[in-house]
Amino acid sequence: MSWSLRFSYFSFYTHLSPSVKIETMNEVVFSIIALLVAYLLGSLPSAFIIGKTRRGVDIRKVGSHNMGAMNTFYNVGFWWGMLVLVMDVGKGMLAVALAFWLGTPWYIPLLAGLLVLAGHNFPVFLKFKGGKGGASMAGVLVILMPWGFVYYPILLGILFLISRNPTISYGLAFSCFPFVAGFLYNAPVYHPPSYIIYSIIIFLFLIGRYIPRLKEMLSKTKGDVKHVAMRRNLKDRL
Repeated sequence: MSWSLRFSYFSFYTHLSPSVKIETMNEVVFSIIALLVAYLLGSLPSAFIIGKTRRGVDIRKVGSHNMGAMNTFYNVGFWWGMLVLVMDVGKGMLAVALAFWLGTPWYIPLLAGLLVLAGHNFPVFLKFKGGKGGASMAGVLVILMPWGFVYYPILLGILFLISRNPTISYGLAFSCFPFVAGFLYNAPVYHPPSYIIYSIIIFLFLIGRYIPRLKEMLSKTKGDVKHVAMRRNLKDRL
C-alpha cells in the first residue's frame, strides 16, 4: 500500500464518529476471534484422541491411515467411530455458527468454514498431519446451506448402493451443493455467486485430499478401477 493510500485511509478513519470507530473495531476483533477459533476447533484431533485413549493406536498409522470417523469405525469400534463423526461434524457447525453469532461480515462465516477444514487437515497440535475433513465439511454446510441436506442423503444413498464404497460415496455426494447453492441460495442476501464458488472450492479440496487414498486402492487392486469404484461388500476394504 502506497503512503498516499495509507494517509487517505488514516484521514477517513479519523473523521469517523466514535460510535462508528468502536463498531468497526469490534467487527475486526470479532472476525479475528471467529477465524482463530475456527482453525483451533478444526485442529482438535478427535479420531486421534479416541484411537489413543481407547486402543492405544495412532489412527493415522492403521487401516486407511486417515484421521477420520470411517477409519475409527474399522479400527477402534463402531460407536467410537460414531462419536468421532459427531465431534467432527460439530466442529464445522460450531465454527460457522460462532462467526454468525458474533455478527461478523457475511464472508467471515465462509472463511471460518475454510479454516476449520484447514485445521482438520493440518492440525497445529499434530505437526500439521491430520485427516481429510469430510465430516467437518458436512458440519460447515449444515449451517451455511441446510437445505442441501435434503438432497445430499439421497445422492449418498444412490452412490452407496452402486459402489458399496463409503469413502467414494460421501465424497462425491458433496457435488450436489454447487447446484443447491445455484437454485436455493441465489438471493442477494447470499451474495451470489459466492455460495456456488464456495461449494465448488471445498468439494474440489475434498476430492484432492482423497486422491492419494484412491491411488493406494488402485495400487492394491493392480489398477482395477471397477473393484475400487464398486466393492463386493462393506468388508471388502482396500
